[in-house]
Amino acid sequence: MSFTPLVFTGISSYSADFNTVLERAVAIASLPLTKLQNDTADILTKKTLLGSLTASVASLGSSITALGTVATNKAIVATSSNSSKVSAVYSGATSSATYTISDITSIAQAAAETTVSGYADSTAAPVSSTGTVKLVVGSEEYTITLTPATNNLVGLQAAINDLDAGVSASVITTGTGLTPNYLSVTSDTFGATTLQLIDDPAGIPVNLLTSANQGSNAVFKVNGVSVSRSSNVVNNVVAGITFTILDTIDPAETVTLSLQTNRTQLQSAIQDFTTKYNTLVTDVGTQIGPEAGLLSGDFLVREIQNNLRQLISYQGTGSIENLSDLGIRVGTDGKIAFDTTVFTALPDSAISSAFDFFGSTSTGFGRLSATFTQISDPVSGLAKLQQDNYDLADARIQDSIEELNDRITDLQASVTARLQAADALLAQLDAQQQILIASLEALSIVSYGRREG
Repeated sequence: MSFTPLVFTGISSYSADFNTVLERAVAIASLPLTKLQNDTADILTKKTLLGSLTASVASLGSSITALGTVATNKAIVATSSNSSKVSAVYSGATSSATYTISDITSIAQAAAETTVSGYADSTAAPVSSTGTVKLVVGSEEYTITLTPATNNLVGLQAAINDLDAGVSASVITTGTGLTPNYLSVTSDTFGATTLQLIDDPAGIPVNLLTSANQGSNAVFKVNGVSVSRSSNVVNNVVAGITFTILDTIDPAETVTLSLQTNRTQLQSAIQDFTTKYNTLVTDVGTQIGPEAGLLSGDFLVREIQNNLRQLISYQGTGSIENLSDLGIRVGTDGKIAFDTTVFTALPDSAISSAFDFFGSTSTGFGRLSATFTQISDPVSGLAKLQQDNYDLADARIQDSIEELNDRITDLQASVTARLQAADALLAQLDAQQQILIASLEALSIVSYGRREG
């Protein structure tokens, strides 16, 4: 709570002077308050600057991590010669390979059947002759007992859905004919299965469902080896690649899946690193030198500078020994430039060495990402600790401001009370002076007569 400035209003001719005295006393007492307010404003600015700097540190750390990931994966990408039939996604391969997909005779589909006969009313017409039906899903069987009130499509639908049997039941209405209502039962997963709904299973069993779509597996060949899967997404046949069967193909048709190193993936990662590096250099630069901001001299700024130097000076052991071998040059302003013409001219053997140079997220150049994470980690990073210190300092300052405001408020009240007393006394003396002057003038007139103009 801040103090409220007071304005002194008295009755003596010196009230304006007394107000000046009050203002002066408050101004002198407020000098420490102004200093504290400036300090808290500086802390807020520091927190903002540190937040922006930390974001740049985190971005560069993520970029270095990405380089390590690309190097670990050897920049391998998965492609398909016919992505409308079979799509492919890289999923961890570390070497190039080619696979042929052929003889796709079916794709995986979910079993879906409807009742053989329609019903006149979904809530009244009985569906079971005995009140007992058996649901068959694959190798699992579920006995359902229907009461007179639930022996109808709606009751059977609810009973099936309550089983959690891996199927979903719903009532569909064609809107035509005397028996427009049907029960539809659909498997929640793809793949060939058995889907039946048997009425009177202990007596004369009758399948209430059609048998037109009992689901299907994806059936195909990989390099001539027959494969059958209950899902169209296949991630356990070829190591390091996940592919999706989208459609069948003619017997003579094949789809080629390739895992190949794509150096443009590494180039993009290096370009991103260059951009993030230069952004951080710019941010750090604003806190260094004669025009430095409020973070000048902060240990985090020095720590970041040291980390940046480690990146530029990092040395590998292969044919790619440093960043300059990849076309990265350091300018006089401390920023780097990536010469893509140098990179694209590198032979494949050099690209392989580049992967060794960047290492992984825990080895080689890639491991340096940890030095930036130590700063930017939102939970335990050095920047978070610094932000917490700023918060503690700001809390202490706010307490001091509150205490000083109270003291100034008390000072105003005390000084005002004294000035009011002095003002009242001066007003009384002024009145007495006026009476004395009038008395003297009257005495003069009595003694000497009225004075002329």
